[in-house]
Amino acid sequence: MKHLSSLTIALLLATPAAAQRTAPPTPAAVDPQVAALRDAALKDDIAYDIVEGLTTEVGQRLAGTEAEARARDWAVRKLTALGFSNVRAEPYKMPVWVRGDETAEIVTPVPQKLTLVALGNSASTGPRGLTGELAVFPSYAEFANAPASAIRGKIVYIGNAMQPTQDGSSYGSSGPARFTGPALASQKGAAAIVIRSIGTDAHRLPHTGVTTFPTGVKPIPAAALSTPDAALVERLAKRGQPIRLRLLLTPKMIGERESGNVIAEVPGTDPAAGVVLVGGHLDSWDLGTGAIDDASGVAITAAAAKRIMDSGQRPRRTIRVVWFGAEEVGGIGGADYARRHGAERHATASESDFGADRIWRFETELPEAAKAVGARLASALAPLGIVAGSGRAGDGTDIAPTIATGVAGVDLNQSGLRYFDTHHTPDDVLERVDPEQLRQNVAAWTTMLAVVANAPEEIGPVTRP
Repeated sequence: MKHLSSLTIALLLATPAAAQRTAPPTPAAVDPQVAALRDAALKDDIAYDIVEGLTTEVGQRLAGTEAEARARDWAVRKLTALGFSNVRAEPYKMPVWVRGDETAEIVTPVPQKLTLVALGNSASTGPRGLTGELAVFPSYAEFANAPASAIRGKIVYIGNAMQPTQDGSSYGSSGPARFTGPALASQKGAAAIVIRSIGTDAHRLPHTGVTTFPTGVKPIPAAALSTPDAALVERLAKRGQPIRLRLLLTPKMIGERESGNVIAEVPGTDPAAGVVLVGGHLDSWDLGTGAIDDASGVAITAAAAKRIMDSGQRPRRTIRVVWFGAEEVGGIGGADYARRHGAERHATASESDFGADRIWRFETELPEAAKAVGARLASALAPLGIVAGSGRAGDGTDIAPTIATGVAGVDLNQSGLRYFDTHHTPDDVLERVDPEQLRQNVAAWTTMLAVVANAPEEIGPVTRP
């Protein structure tokens, strides 16, 4: 055993005493009514009932289609039956893209069938398909920096090895291959593009998602390969032989159709105190039944609001639950909500759109006069294993236009470690929802609403850089 000097021993003994002299701040007290609501919500069955009903009785809900219209009707009936007030749909028009046939195969050097799905807004290859040489880029950076001469007339392949992260940050770093890759490929003269799915799984289930072609950029056929098929392409490319790919995609734009938001409220006692806006999006992609993206989000927020409504005590602020339409194709519902309601007084805005796994962190962006609200949230959420983060709240496609008007934000962050295994795939189904984790979400949202909707402080606008 190594002998310690008397000085070292003295320093070690002194360290705990020094640490004790810097005591942490005293936690805010938890209102017993808030604690009771939080704990009771851990036995919630309302959220799972909503997810089960929406995925079973409606199924996939592609924005602007007849299926999304059925979902709005279902939502109005469900929220009315749950006892909410002022339940209504607010329709708007939007351009609609629908999927067609989708096949691909490597022609040379080794014939192989591939699994893929078209990206939203993809152009068609035409019914006869197209065959071309594959220009393989293992990363988006390599593709973005490649000269047009290496791409012109070819089918582009972009790889990306997305890794799971608790906060989902890898979506931002891997996403450009889908978000902007097809438009850039078009500008460089590509005939078509296939990307490695933006996902963290190793299943042969490709991930769809929207891509955008700015005004003046010609849409080209664009698709995502399943991760095993993408890995196959990369292995073949390393062998040094040219790869030729046959691609058939026949999606189309079908003109303007109706989408819409569904709104329900728990009326407050003090209209001047503002609205607490919560919700998720009602639409989904068309491969699965949209259980984690985002039936879970609309269910969690509605179930939490109902628990406040059924508590026997009206909240000070009106809680407004919004099930947004057409989020997946560009946040059209969120923009329409802000257009209609942006001039109304909102206290806070929050969105649940990251599946149904446990919430591990919350973040706020509150005016200085309401900082105590965040302290009370920290104390009330701690028993659920939720810690306070240091980021700026207000995350979410649907609430972004409302947040941009200066509305304060509260975020409840779910774990993203599993989310991108099934995100935008045929595997986004009810079986991916863990009822116990869903209940923890409801308890967290119930807690947040109980604290924020009843806060005595003025929750005014915030100034953002």
